[in-house]
Amino acid sequence: MAERPIWRGHLRLALVSCPIALYTAHRESSNLHFHFINPKTGNRVRTVTLDAETDEELSRRDLARGYEFEKDRYVLLDPEDFDKARIESNATLNITKFVTLDSIDPVYFDTSYYVAPDGDAGEDVYAVLREAIRETKRVALSRVVISRRERAVAIMPMDRGLVAHTLYEARDVANPAPIFANIPDAKPDPDMVALAKQLIDRQSARFDPADMEDRYEARLRDVIDAKIHGARLAAPSEAAPDDGKVVDLMAALKRSLGQTTQHERPARAAAAKARAPATKSKPAKPAAPTTRKRA
Repeated sequence: MAERPIWRGHLRLALVSCPIALYTAHRESSNLHFHFINPKTGNRVRTVTLDAETDEELSRRDLARGYEFEKDRYVLLDPEDFDKARIESNATLNITKFVTLDSIDPVYFDTSYYVAPDGDAGEDVYAVLREAIRETKRVALSRVVISRRERAVAIMPMDRGLVAHTLYEARDVANPAPIFANIPDAKPDPDMVALAKQLIDRQSARFDPADMEDRYEARLRDVIDAKIHGARLAAPSEAAPDDGKVVDLMAALKRSLGQTTQHERPARAAAAKARAPATKSKPAKPAAPTTRKRA
């Protein structure tokens, strides 16, 4: 079944534009979901919407949205009120500026959406914009309205397409200054930093999405499967807690480097063996002809 877009509109840079559609990049449906159950009956518990004062049960279709402007005082908004707040980004991702990726702190990134051409029209414009952004190593900044909320987005190339990441507002991000205030300003020992850099280099590799597996959820799925089939799953053994104390940091760094070296040796040996050309066995020398004496 084809994916359904969550937004349709145009991507525009100056006077150039192309029709695009946004698709959700994350699948919440793949996560485990639980229901509240009455253990006495085995039945699901139903959530009921009640009036906070009269306890009258209400249907969601009979409700209105309200903004609390004073304690227990609300102003009600109807669909027409929300329509009055509509802005241009409802239908257009207008690129306002370009920045380098490292200028956006990762703490500002939120949800991701795939940006794809919407139909055949404008595919050439889409491809030109994608390659221009890729080759300039920039990120395009724009705004989009999703679920009646305008969000700033950072648009960047991904494979043959583009991906848009919604960005938190500055007021949504906690100020790190008081949290980091007590961290000493003293420079660490350069020799220790050099050893730590060696350790980082030894353990550097390509990013693999498989590394991001939620091991707790995977284990929980095993527990659920075992209960469904009436089996028992043994609890994992708990590792001894780490007290976090490092008596000799230099020695610990050197030991860590030694451990990575030991772990690397078998892999390096296997890689070297794979790279080495196959040795050709020397052909056996022909046997010398035997001469028989005539009687």
